[in-house]
Amino acid sequence: MFVSPAREAAYRILRRVESGRALAVDLLQGPQVASLREVDRRLATELVMGTLRWRGELDFQIERLSGKPLKYFDPEVATILRLSIYQIQFLEKVPKSAAVNEAAELTKAARKRSAVGLVNAVLRKCEPSRRRLSVQGIQQPESEVIQSLRRSFPPWLLERWERNFGPQAAQALAWASNLVPPTTLGVCECEPEDVQRLFAAEGIQAAPGKYAGQALVVQSGNIQASSALREGWVVIQDEASQLVGALLAPEAGERVLDLCAAPGIKARQLTGALGRGTLVACDLSARRLTTMVRLLPKRVWPEVQMFLIRLDAARELPFARTFHRILLDVPCSGTGTLARNPEIKWRLQPKDLTRLAGIQERMLRNALEVLAPGGRLVYATCSLEPEENQQVVEKVLQATEGFRLQTAAELSAEFPALAPLFDSRGYFRTRPDLHSMDGFFAAMIVRTP
Repeated sequence: MFVSPAREAAYRILRRVESGRALAVDLLQGPQVASLREVDRRLATELVMGTLRWRGELDFQIERLSGKPLKYFDPEVATILRLSIYQIQFLEKVPKSAAVNEAAELTKAARKRSAVGLVNAVLRKCEPSRRRLSVQGIQQPESEVIQSLRRSFPPWLLERWERNFGPQAAQALAWASNLVPPTTLGVCECEPEDVQRLFAAEGIQAAPGKYAGQALVVQSGNIQASSALREGWVVIQDEASQLVGALLAPEAGERVLDLCAAPGIKARQLTGALGRGTLVACDLSARRLTTMVRLLPKRVWPEVQMFLIRLDAARELPFARTFHRILLDVPCSGTGTLARNPEIKWRLQPKDLTRLAGIQERMLRNALEVLAPGGRLVYATCSLEPEENQQVVEKVLQATEGFRLQTAAELSAEFPALAPLFDSRGYFRTRPDLHSMDGFFAAMIVRTP
């Protein structure tokens, strides 16, 4: 018997993700998956992302079924068991026999033949459960699913969400962070209505986003096969991410600085909003800047001068001139994007929040130094944690004269459609459970003339 291409690809991707060397979303866009048939690509994606989302529950089931602690198993065997239990307990269309038989073949292919008997014994005890309902079929978790949900998050993260948001909101947030998120597109160089007509001809249905004027939410169809995506008329970009770029609101002729620009999606968005002027896009990663060099110049408006610079925004910036607009979308914990990057919750540790906050503070201080009088800086994260969000902003502003937060009234007047997303301090906030988009934070800071 052979291992199906989808399961083999899923196993290899999970092993790379669990080693900490890559993100699943990037690997699923790689050549190994791209070469598969569409049906196999879909299955591989479901297996990888589902296994990562529910890993804590799957580890609990491994220990329950085997009577052994997880550390007893070789890493390769643990990955195979997670992958197989996910299929049995969460996927209705996968026969248990197929999951068990292919698990045995995967174990052999992983050069763990001595563990085949143990893998078979564990999986024979595994039975389908009501958790199958949780993948897509219900909007709120039932009692059995709630226990699985709690096991699928590190306890420290759930506890801090309960402190910060309250128990009910924390549960709703965890639930939304463990479901498959919508595929959202940013329309780049044409009107969303034109793209919708093109999609309809290709068998794709997409609806306008709720807040972002250039957002389309895919409802059905194979977006990966769309000519609009292939030709660059749209990019895959969450609606909250699009809104962060829109909040910068550059005006024609201005100098704009994008300090943590890679992979370049927001930089591309900013060139369209700018129309003419100067955009300086920076990043620490030479590899990611190389990708931007290859992709961005093809899509930059001809009247926008664009410069790509490798630099560390946590160090003093080398610019002699100031900028009218600065986007500082800092590296962060990413807890607002767990639905898209579920492995983050297993890698993140409480101490990382303090470490990241220190980097973010240095970046914000440096960025403020090169903001022109009357200019606007947007400080943004895809984190839900106060240590990376308002605490960073308030600490830096308290120690730095000549800057202030824009108020909720000012921002609501400028961006009336986004008024529900500004809190009483003027901070922009989104959450998966409240807005059906990633969790983002942004603070709009101006330099007083």
